[in-house]
Amino acid sequence: MFRAVFRLSASGARSVVRSRPCYSAPVASRCYSHGKVESDEEFDARWVTYFSKPDIDAWELRKGMNTLIGYDLVPEAKILDSALRACRRLNDLASAIRILEAVKDKAGPHKDIYPYLIQELTPTLTELGISTPEELGIDKL
Repeated sequence: MFRAVFRLSASGARSVVRSRPCYSAPVASRCYSHGKVESDEEFDARWVTYFSKPDIDAWELRKGMNTLIGYDLVPEAKILDSALRACRRLNDLASAIRILEAVKDKAGPHKDIYPYLIQELTPTLTELGISTPEELGIDKL
């Protein structure tokens, strides 16, 4: 009995395999982006304008930084300058330090990016009274 079941199942499996037609899928080519390509200067200006809004609140600041850090880039110093000034308008020192930490993390293995950004932001940090994570000693935790 088992032999008959095995023989029927084996022949049934062979017939299913043989009867399957072979289809080839057409090669699809799509252009998903129909929008205008944004230049680097326009990108920077958009984010500087976003963080320079006089009525920005803490949620918008965090949302903007989260979106900005999500991109595959390290933000320019002028964008960070604008974001740090927004932190100062909100009296949010923790967010300012978190921005600096996020930029350091975003720079990743490129050890020359973060010192360059700190060098560019030093006048702003001094003016606003914001210490870097290294000055506070929280980079070693």
